[in-house]
Amino acid sequence: MDQLNVQLWVKMEPFLVGVLQLPPPSKFSMHYLRKMSSYVRTRANDGCYPRLSWAMWKHIACGKLQLTENLAWLYFEVFDSLVERTAEERLEWAETMCSCKSMEEYEKLKSTLSVDTLQFLLFLYIQQLNKVSLRSAVMGDEWPGPRIRSSPEFSGKSICQYKNWDDYSHLSFILTHLADLLELLLDPDQLTVSCHSTHTSLLPLEAIQALSFLIEGTVDKNRTVYLLHELALWNPLQANSGYSKISKTFSLHKLQAWLKYSLILNPFGASACIKSGKKLAWAQQVEGTTKRTKVACSPYTAPEGHRMVVMSQVYRQTLAKSSETLVGAHVKINQCNESFIYLLSSLRSVTIEKCRNSTFVLGPVQMAIHVQSCDNLKMDGDTMEIPGGLPSVYKKAMNHREQRIQIWQKAVKEASLTREQRKQFQALVEHKFNEWLIQTGNRQQLDSLVPPTAGSKQVAA
Repeated sequence: MDQLNVQLWVKMEPFLVGVLQLPPPSKFSMHYLRKMSSYVRTRANDGCYPRLSWAMWKHIACGKLQLTENLAWLYFEVFDSLVERTAEERLEWAETMCSCKSMEEYEKLKSTLSVDTLQFLLFLYIQQLNKVSLRSAVMGDEWPGPRIRSSPEFSGKSICQYKNWDDYSHLSFILTHLADLLELLLDPDQLTVSCHSTHTSLLPLEAIQALSFLIEGTVDKNRTVYLLHELALWNPLQANSGYSKISKTFSLHKLQAWLKYSLILNPFGASACIKSGKKLAWAQQVEGTTKRTKVACSPYTAPEGHRMVVMSQVYRQTLAKSSETLVGAHVKINQCNESFIYLLSSLRSVTIEKCRNSTFVLGPVQMAIHVQSCDNLKMDGDTMEIPGGLPSVYKKAMNHREQRIQIWQKAVKEASLTREQRKQFQALVEHKFNEWLIQTGNRQQLDSLVPPTAGSKQVAA
């Protein structure tokens, strides 16, 4: 194993997009998920296993886990969004959903959906990532106990306890709860009376395939990324992963030891992007501010679906980009204030956190947009018209401004200025406008649109 240099890591996307940014329901605990794991296997013929239909999940969620139907659908829909599909397939599904003319037609369409049961169980379990800890909520860092390292970007004080972007927390979560995750995939017949695995417990291949929902890796530092089950079944690794060709099963004990030994921090995660990613010259440092503007992207070696762009501390600027760097990237925008940010490429997901008094215009977003701890934001997207029209107050203000412009233009026209007077008047208006730009700080908005010079050390892609 040392010679092969196997490296496994926790996939970012299930935690980044899949984990809802709210505390999980109390019945997403291991106790209830074990019951669900046993129940779905006994109802295999009713659309529970190996794939779980929406109708059966609604029955379990509302009848046994005490969720509302809307919340049950939210979890089901979020998980379904993680399934890899082409843009055309996603668009076709969205259009079909929008074309439903009645609630009955909408529910009938939802009933055609099903998800991988074992992967969905893992998905429900990892919702505990954002479980509120009474100890930390009451005592903070003063309570004695083991300290878990966190990503450099998240080391500061924050009112937000969610860890969706913190890949250190993802790794810690998997290592801490690995035994539970494996037992959740185990056939209930192999559990003891106390609902635990034994030294001789065996996992079927479909269980490891389900675990590939959370874990992937590589061999010999080859940046070709493989799913967990592909590596576990590779002949040189079978002895370490605990796979038996005879029974076509995995020894739970050996598999768990191999996973713990091989798991590392995600080399394509947010921490790697911040620490060793490419610095982008998309924004400028504003004079008089103490906080440094930062924009970075994943290394160009990052495979598709793993690319990230992180920007922070953009202040009083206009940033407009349509770039290959953004296409298919997870984007995090943090602590950007009084700015106009236009990201016009096709994005995979967007997180906007702790931003104030800013406008964001986004291209099509494939998976999700998260906005948290923000104040006075305006967001626009790829929409041709405003549904329902403009708000009446806003429309009245726009009409009033248009009238003032027309009155001004008419006054200038009727002044019958000579050519020299028009030239002097134009110079005066431009001078006053420049004074206004400087006094209000809006000059920075225009300066930030100027492309960086050729001598810039940062990447401008």
